[in-house]
Amino acid sequence: MTSPILTLPFIALLLLPSAASAGETLTAPAKPFLAIEEVKSPGGLTAWLVEDHTLPIVSLTFLFNDAGSARDPRDRQGLARMVSNTLDEGAGDLDSQAFQKALSDHSISLSFSASRDDLAGSLKTLTRHQDKAFDLLRLALTQPRFDAEAIERMRAANISRIRSSMTEPEWIAARLLNDLSYGDHPYALNSGGTITSLNAITRDDLAGFVKNNLSRDRLLIGVTGDITPGKLAITLDQVFSTLPAASTAQTLTDAGIGHLGQTYLYKKDIPQSIIQMVQPGLDFKDPDYYAAYVMNHILGASGFGSRLTEEIREKRGLTYGIYSSIFDMDHAHGFTIGLSTENKNAAEALRLIRAEIRKMQDHPVSAQELADAQSYIVGALPLSFSSTAAISANVLGLRQDNWPMDYYDHFPSRIRAVTAADIQRVAKRILTPDNMLTVIVGQPEGVDAETLPPALPNVE
Repeated sequence: MTSPILTLPFIALLLLPSAASAGETLTAPAKPFLAIEEVKSPGGLTAWLVEDHTLPIVSLTFLFNDAGSARDPRDRQGLARMVSNTLDEGAGDLDSQAFQKALSDHSISLSFSASRDDLAGSLKTLTRHQDKAFDLLRLALTQPRFDAEAIERMRAANISRIRSSMTEPEWIAARLLNDLSYGDHPYALNSGGTITSLNAITRDDLAGFVKNNLSRDRLLIGVTGDITPGKLAITLDQVFSTLPAASTAQTLTDAGIGHLGQTYLYKKDIPQSIIQMVQPGLDFKDPDYYAAYVMNHILGASGFGSRLTEEIREKRGLTYGIYSSIFDMDHAHGFTIGLSTENKNAAEALRLIRAEIRKMQDHPVSAQELADAQSYIVGALPLSFSSTAAISANVLGLRQDNWPMDYYDHFPSRIRAVTAADIQRVAKRILTPDNMLTVIVGQPEGVDAETLPPALPNVE
């Protein structure tokens, strides 16, 4: 994913589970939203399966918990990203070209990605090619080649991306906000790497990361499509059983958000000021999460129609776009707001943002606002399950957060149970408009801010 401190895809925010409110009675629908079955292999591996033989397609999504870029050594920032870039660049007897040809010839989609917390993979295949697909996945995870040509190609691509990003004010703001937020915690590291650290990464580093972090005790799997439980049970052992049993890495500590209440300026000669703000939020398992989610939707997550958009874009014309979001990583959570505005309007935009937050705290939302938000959120749920890949990813999300198989059955009633009083109470509890960390890139007028040095942290 992109930098978690700034954005989370709407679908992920919609579907991430939360605890029910204390005393809440939930009634499941007569027909489950998803018919999930737990499959256990002879070797003890487990997966959650949504069996569906409508189309001859199988999607398998998996991740290794606590095996993301937060595991990168400080002098090897970008290591997890480089691993995810190169796992499918040749494995076993197949070099990069041969491996990619095998995928293409059998219409197999295989990809890997690294977030701050996890290293994840996704496999999609036609049923008739599933055995070939599963074998290629096995090779990628257990016998990656990490050939010199592939490493150099991916290294060059990542360095080129960094050099390009260094000219983008939004990326600069995100990098600074992340660094100031997390300080000495591994979350502050640049998950995409620095130019120096990427140049230092060796084949041994890549192989060592795989050996130390891609282990069966961290493995979670979600599967959807044209495969039976019996076939899947056998496949799990064939693909994953030779991975190390357990990781040797130490548990990471939780991270707070630093520099709260302070505003920092990175001077850049551009006509717009890029503003990004963050403060602590709440754990998605918190009983107040659903009220916080609906509150955030009304405040700034819903785009057109949200309070921030209506007040700052539609009424005042101060920005083309503004958003708010809530996020929850394994070791940190928060609430963030972002926008761009003309330099001369930066101070006024900040004043209006804080005023809208206080309005949310001081007055209950209207019955119409609440009903519209609940209707939209509940109505959007099925759109997140439009493909086998989407279903397997959402099933995996349940496993990742240790939620029950029937979570989605209760999602609509949990959203509809939120009241205007709940939203006002939660706004007072978690929002701190005068105590957010704020980063501005540009030349804002009328803003009292501490100027940052021109050298960006964890970049070069």
